[in-house]
Amino acid sequence: MQTLTAKQKYNFNKLEKRIRRCVGKAIEDFNMIEDGDKVMVCLSGGKDSYTMLDVLIYLKHKAPINFDIVAVNLDQKQPGFPEDVLPKYLESLGVDFEIVEEDTYSIVKEKVPEGKTTCALCSRLRRGILYKTANRLGATKIALGHHRDDILETLFLNMFYGGKLKTMPPKLISDNNEHIVIRPLAYCREKDIVKFSEVKEFPIIPCNLCGSQENLQRKIIKEMLQSWDKSHPGRLETMFNATQNVSLSHLADTSLYDFKGLKTNQMIEEGDLAFDQPTIIQPEIDSSLYADDEQIADEDKIDIAIINAG
Repeated sequence: MQTLTAKQKYNFNKLEKRIRRCVGKAIEDFNMIEDGDKVMVCLSGGKDSYTMLDVLIYLKHKAPINFDIVAVNLDQKQPGFPEDVLPKYLESLGVDFEIVEEDTYSIVKEKVPEGKTTCALCSRLRRGILYKTANRLGATKIALGHHRDDILETLFLNMFYGGKLKTMPPKLISDNNEHIVIRPLAYCREKDIVKFSEVKEFPIIPCNLCGSQENLQRKIIKEMLQSWDKSHPGRLETMFNATQNVSLSHLADTSLYDFKGLKTNQMIEEGDLAFDQPTIIQPEIDSSLYADDEQIADEDKIDIAIINAG
């Protein structure tokens, strides 16, 4: 960890508390972790998964429930992958871990034509291996390191390029109904994670080892959101709030709302707003998540933000 001045340490402590509050609130809101869970924390070697592991280790010791953590990294045999980095780091933490070695790199290079992006096939292969590993380890939850900005980027990617109104949910069940996948960083801002990672000096492993092309569409969306965040502070928080404030009767999906069956004298929960001008308001945002002051001075109060179940 970096050596900090008194002021830098003060600011870092606020940042650390903010990230922990965000993770604790997400866990509580979506009941991500329950008593007796074994959480498989998927590590890529990037800033997000390192931050996720750091916070979950902290919460494991502070939470009013008992849960176990096992860190898992998938060594996909990309050329130049530094095999010693993650084991050394995880050993220094004293956390249970496993490095799974599977040569998906060769499969992807064989199947994907030169110049085409490899991300889709690589992701499918990686997901299948992680599911099998979770079964073998007896993990009840699989934790991924996607954060709030990833969720918003995916929302716009699906709208702009896929014609769908969907994104990464903070919690989901796998297609085979065998696994619960959670995203504890769902409320965390990427810019906070970047600062946190820099101070903690995590041993970052480059994400370009496979030599695949950058996802240009995601890059465009990311730049758009970052531009909005700079020119209109608070806009990303408002947009994320919208993903939790959905009015099905004011969209147009007939499979989710019975438009054909609408009759007069029905009670419509969201009211008749069809001819109204949109009301521009600032939705209520949980200021405790992103506040820079010390609204929660006592770190032990994070306990209230983690699983009330049981």
